Amino acid sequence: MSDAADTPAPYFKHHVFFCCNQRSDGRASCEDHGATALRDYCKLKVKKAAITGVGRARVNQAGCLDRCEQGPVMVVYPEGVWYRYANEADVDEIVAEHLLKGQPVTRLRI
Repeated sequence: MSDAADTPAPYFKHHVFFCCNQRSDGRASCEDHGATALRDYCKLKVKKAAITGVGRARVNQAGCLDRCEQGPVMVVYPEGVWYRYANEADVDEIVAEHLLKGQPVTRLRI
């Protein structure tokens, strides 16, 4: 049995994955809603907030996260909090509340 002292801290405090999938078969895709542009916007916001790097936040593009019908979606680990966002204001709120203050944004959770 291991104890908490043996468990290493996460490499990133918050690891954010944006589904940027574009399906070719006509089904809903996160990229249909500008996911890549909003991921880029989030990366810029996190960088400007000076919370990037080891022990802080990392924003990454992901392939299909299998929730495109609810999209666009992102997930924040290690908490495993899933979000549906629609625009830059939603991304701003997630960065300000979840990534900076540690408080998930209830209204955007899925």
